[in-house]
Amino acid sequence: MTMAQSRIKIPTLNLQLVADAIAIEEEAAKEAGMIGYMARAMVQATMPTKDPKTTHFERKNGFITLTMVAMNKDIGLPFGGIPRLVMAWIGREVVRTREQKIPLGSSLSDFLKELDLYRAGGPRGDITRLRKQMTRLFSAAITANYSNSDCTAIKNTLIAEEADLWWNTKEIHQAGLWESTVTIGSGLYKELLESPVPVDIRALKALKNNSMALDIYNWRTYRNKYLRKSTLIPWEGLRMQFGGDYKETKHFKPDFLKNLRKVQTVYPESRQDITDRGLVIIPSRPHVIPVNNPVN
Repeated sequence: MTMAQSRIKIPTLNLQLVADAIAIEEEAAKEAGMIGYMARAMVQATMPTKDPKTTHFERKNGFITLTMVAMNKDIGLPFGGIPRLVMAWIGREVVRTREQKIPLGSSLSDFLKELDLYRAGGPRGDITRLRKQMTRLFSAAITANYSNSDCTAIKNTLIAEEADLWWNTKEIHQAGLWESTVTIGSGLYKELLESPVPVDIRALKALKNNSMALDIYNWRTYRNKYLRKSTLIPWEGLRMQFGGDYKETKHFKPDFLKNLRKVQTVYPESRQDITDRGLVIIPSRPHVIPVNNPVN
């Protein structure tokens, strides 16, 4: 079954997702001012999709192992779509300003709007979820381990060296007494400046309710930057990278394909073939064309 054949299922997708995809096609990310940037290590191996209910989380991708640790056991680890959106937005601001300390805006309402989140309160509303996930994200540390038979390289970094969230969660339009800011960890800051992965923030917003879809989108546009020949990624390798919550590949595969179709809707230039052995990724146009100076 080829990717072209799988597209016949696209009409069953959410109509809003299709509308977002049309808008993305009509205007390039640069012209729309919607280029975001992800740190390479967090694209190659990803954050939890569900609450791991632990202070330690590990994700593997070939020779790369990403380990995320909660520095405060009572806070926990970030998970889901919100921290992924936040990281792309912060990446954009780091690349745009070249600053390590990033202003987050004077009011919670403004930041919710930046991420295209709703302003609902309550324990399950976006206001509560955003504040909680940002607290978890900025309280975490990352170790990226690159290891093969010849060498081992280890990078350790805090996601944030310091964060001040002064937002009023009850009066979301009201500015805090001081501006909310985050100071990105030095290692993460360096990676965002030296090797940022450009993504279309509109695509991330369209996929924001599907963590796996977000990870697949980031991975495909990253791989398409340098992919020169068709490459088979076995199903087990895909499960380790995107589906650590699944114990068996046979349960992971249907969900992966469902989310891949969603990615294909917002990123139709990405080409791949689905086989019994795995996913064959085919050299394709990156979703965001790299430029010599990404801030221009």
